[in-house]
Amino acid sequence: MSDIRDLERLQTIIEKIELILEIVSEGGGIVAALSDTKLRRPAILMHLIAMAEQFEKLKNDAAFAILSHFDREDLKGSYDIRNFIAHDYEGINLPIIEMVIREKLPHIKSCAIVALKVSEN
Repeated sequence: MSDIRDLERLQTIIEKIELILEIVSEGGGIVAALSDTKLRRPAILMHLIAMAEQFEKLKNDAAFAILSHFDREDLKGSYDIRNFIAHDYEGINLPIIEMVIREKLPHIKSCAIVALKVSEN
């Protein structure tokens, strides 16, 4: 069984992904949501940052059993996106963010759900 904080971090990752997908759905799709520079794009980007920070905390806690459920590429990509957003907000490559939302987040969410179920036992 994993530390309760680690399980909470997994749950936060799942919640952040669900919030991003909800924003996209309510915003008329990924491209339309990312085009909304007032509300939707900043919200999506902040949730991506928050998700990456949860992965970083898991890494710092040496929660390797949990992290083993994720692709290394996804973990590195999550942290890279966080840095990219934090250090060059105006230079964000939106097609990359679109690809992450469309292709990576559903996979990361599935892995997080599996890791949560396994870690709770």
